[in-house]
Amino acid sequence: MHFSPRTVGWISAALTVLIWTAFIVITRASAAHQLLPMDILLARIGGASCVVLPWAWWLMRPARRAGSSVGSLFGLSPLPVKITVQLGLLGGLMYALFSYNGFFYAPAAHASVLMTGSLPLWTTLLAWWVLREQIASARALGLLFIVLGDLLVGGTNLLKAFDGGDVWKGDLMFMAAALSWSTYSIVVRRHGLDAVRATMATSVFACLTYVPVFGLAVLLGWLPTHLMSAPWQEIAFQALFQGVGSVVISGVTFTHMIRYFGPVRSTMITALVPGLSALGAAVFLQEPMHWNLMLGLALVTCGIVFGVRQAAPALQIVPVKQGVA
Repeated sequence: MHFSPRTVGWISAALTVLIWTAFIVITRASAAHQLLPMDILLARIGGASCVVLPWAWWLMRPARRAGSSVGSLFGLSPLPVKITVQLGLLGGLMYALFSYNGFFYAPAAHASVLMTGSLPLWTTLLAWWVLREQIASARALGLLFIVLGDLLVGGTNLLKAFDGGDVWKGDLMFMAAALSWSTYSIVVRRHGLDAVRATMATSVFACLTYVPVFGLAVLLGWLPTHLMSAPWQEIAFQALFQGVGSVVISGVTFTHMIRYFGPVRSTMITALVPGLSALGAAVFLQEPMHWNLMLGLALVTCGIVFGVRQAAPALQIVPVKQGVA
């Protein structure tokens, strides 16, 4: 069955919103279980690698048979090594490290506003700096709403940093995760990367770097882990959802969305995520909805929606040649 680019773009957007919403609620709930943040990251990378590595090997099999130069990192990544490292660091390691650790300090509703909600802010600024995209006055007003919403949610915790408590640490980590993912989306858009190959490169780099480092750190006693004591069902669920769902499926759909809508419009289309995930946190996790959180959520959502309506059509960028080291 053949779908038009518009249909693929909107289907990808819907799946991305669904998975991102579930990611916030499920990951926050995981903080109450046995696995530590670095354990969840290992399960994420392991689950994704079980799908991506065989897929990447099969995808590049014709090129190997023809004697052509095949990608990088032992022929597992279909992209040049420089781009593979960029994608792997930004979308594979930094985003996950910041977000998983943030959930162990701050509520899910904070992630809804500060991580997902601030994506349009960082992406717009990076697109202006890297891609030379202009910021219209209407979009700038929408971004101002987002900044005010972020300050209402995270600013109050930062002011209490010296009074004790660790919520502000999670808020800062959520903002850092948003910056990492926004930079990843700019790299994808700048090089016009194919959705599948970008996800493969990201997962391969994360697997070849994080897994051996994690194993060595645990063996030497530098890093604590609960993998040996956690139920296998919990580990399997995290590998399936965080790895296959959040990395493979969401990685492909998000990249498809970037290619059709552009990085700024793509991150603004996620306007439903802050509200849905905050509502999910209140319903499933019994998280309280304080006045500053509700007002900040409303400002961020309005800013994102306003930016979507004012966003210009995505610029067409010629993709780079892929599969050559």
